[in-house]
Amino acid sequence: MRRFEDPAALQAWARDVRARGETIGFVPTMGYLHAGHLSLMRIARPRCDHLVVSIFVNPLQFAPTDDLGRYPRDEAGDAAKCTAEGVDVLFFPTPATMYPPGFQTHLTVGPLAAPLCGTSRAGHFEGVVTVVLKLFNLVQPTVAVFGEKDYQQLAVIRRMVRDFNLAVEVASGPTVREADGLAMSSRNAYLDPEQRTQALSLHRALDEAEQAVAAGTDPATLIARTRAILREQSPAEIDYVDLLDATELTPVTALDRPVVLAVAVHFGGTRLIDNRVLRP
Repeated sequence: MRRFEDPAALQAWARDVRARGETIGFVPTMGYLHAGHLSLMRIARPRCDHLVVSIFVNPLQFAPTDDLGRYPRDEAGDAAKCTAEGVDVLFFPTPATMYPPGFQTHLTVGPLAAPLCGTSRAGHFEGVVTVVLKLFNLVQPTVAVFGEKDYQQLAVIRRMVRDFNLAVEVASGPTVREADGLAMSSRNAYLDPEQRTQALSLHRALDEAEQAVAAGTDPATLIARTRAILREQSPAEIDYVDLLDATELTPVTALDRPVVLAVAVHFGGTRLIDNRVLRP
């Protein structure tokens, strides 16, 4: 496995690869890799000649009150996992190399980024699309794979690719869960044992919502029941519970199309998100 830290060196490598008519698969991450990340690598691996993984905790997508400084990191462990997965290139830049002095150009986002995390994390998606576009320009992938746990992020990135006519296929991988249903996340490392148990309410709420939709419930009842389940964990602080059109992320008044039920909850100082696409 080759390792690059210099963006220009990575870009030169990618140009040579594409000039030979070979394909590049790409999995961008913020590191502290878990089985969910590895599943995305396994989706990308058979679809390309060369697999690139980036590990970069992007400061542009963190607000001053977010957890940038304590975001978990494990450089040696991440490299070992990438090697075991057959990754060809590991890109490990720093904020100084990605955003050198004088950097001042940022993308803006539209309505897809407005609800959910766009409401509670101002500027988050501007930071996401800016870094992803920069990474796409450096890696020059033919296919890039993102996780469906970050449902809104996936939708925003797909829109960016369409809007800018980027020659990259955006593929997705399903949410990978622990045996008890908790969605895998690097932030799970923050949870103490009690919070870890409380966080299972996310999965239980989504499971019950799926059953309720099958039984013919309505949106208002569905949201109210989901909130009630989450509130049963008294230390939990609900950020949002929203039911939106699965494609446009707009509010719905009837369950007559695929919808996404998205939740974000704080357990202590740890904010976790999860979602479920519901089909009536």
